[in-house]
Amino acid sequence: MNIRAIAARALGPVIGRKESLNTALPRALQQCQESDRALLQQICYGTMRFLPRLSCLANQLLKKPFKPQDQDLYALVLLGFYQLLEMRVPAHAAISETVEAASQLNKEWAKGLLNALLRNLQREQGALFEQLSEQPEFHYNHPQWMIAKLQHNWPDHWQAVLEQNSQQPPMTLRVNQQKTSRDNYLQQLRDAGIAASATLYSTTAIQLDSPVDVNLLPGFAYGFASVQDEAAQLSAGLLDLQPGQRVLDACAAPGGKLCHILEHQPDLSHVTAIELEPNRAERIEENLSRLNLSAEVIIADAASRTWWDGAEYDRILVDAPCSAAGVIRRNPDIKHLRQNEDIKPLAELQLAILDNCWQMLKPGGRLVYATCSVFPQENERVIERFLKTQTDARHLPIEANWGIERPYGRQLFPQPQGHDGFYYAVLLKDQN
Repeated sequence: MNIRAIAARALGPVIGRKESLNTALPRALQQCQESDRALLQQICYGTMRFLPRLSCLANQLLKKPFKPQDQDLYALVLLGFYQLLEMRVPAHAAISETVEAASQLNKEWAKGLLNALLRNLQREQGALFEQLSEQPEFHYNHPQWMIAKLQHNWPDHWQAVLEQNSQQPPMTLRVNQQKTSRDNYLQQLRDAGIAASATLYSTTAIQLDSPVDVNLLPGFAYGFASVQDEAAQLSAGLLDLQPGQRVLDACAAPGGKLCHILEHQPDLSHVTAIELEPNRAERIEENLSRLNLSAEVIIADAASRTWWDGAEYDRILVDAPCSAAGVIRRNPDIKHLRQNEDIKPLAELQLAILDNCWQMLKPGGRLVYATCSVFPQENERVIERFLKTQTDARHLPIEANWGIERPYGRQLFPQPQGHDGFYYAVLLKDQN
């Protein structure tokens, strides 16, 4: 089957805000040969990465919008535009393959329209870019609400964040220090012909010069390394884990930080992982199994205590559900699927989870609050609101050479060929 047709079928529901790319793409990958999967993935991710800009072009060239039942055709137009503007596919091949995909979608009638739109873009690209250059969505390749919010929240950083969000992220590994050292694993990578270097901030992180299939990584199947962004690897150190402690990882899927906790301090007495979604809890179990680690995984709501047996924890990680605005490079559909009105309910949920988990923390214990967001509404303002109601909570400033210090916690922004956007705050519970 035509790869463009498979991509269009996958992207239609994502563009229609009915599915995420993480849900739609795995099904699409199963429909094509292994040799075509990299191309399919590139087309899908690339189209979503440049969707605001591509949509501006489509709106300029289309005389009328597609009907809802023809969302796959609209996706075909956008992915055709993406190929012409951003990929190295020869223009004639991109056009012919994209036009032919309409037949595979049983929409033969649209081939003439597709051909005209793609050739118009090819012919009028310069003029179109000039006409659209003043539109923020086109210029910054983000929805208007997100541009305005970032500009308001981060007047000194917003343009750099927007720029990074349109880039492809690096591939970063977490070395399992129970199996090997970072220096030893760097040597193993060199021996395998994989160029890589140690990162600046996490002592367990290695960044590859170019992404590779995980099956090519030395000892990956045996748990020598995992794929995890450097910013996400900072949580284990902030928890200040000690032997014999009871640890709770709330909202634990897919289990990267949980596994890092277990690798970082193998002599913990008990580790509990909470995850609301059963299918995401399966990902936790898969990661634990590959790394030969064990934890108690409970399918439950981190904002509820119905699952809790009353035994308090020495350390708690609240990796709260968020807008994921700091990891748009890895999940480019976020800037399309998220809406401004989503942020307030997310902040309320974050505060509810934080309040709930606080009751499970021992006096003298430590809680680390984390999100992969760059919006203060989900980060420092949640901590500020929390501290106003919890009289036994104390904010501990983070002394670090990463991110920027905030009134509460530290904020990381996505970096060129570096870590993603992230936020951390550390809270201590007063002794009775």
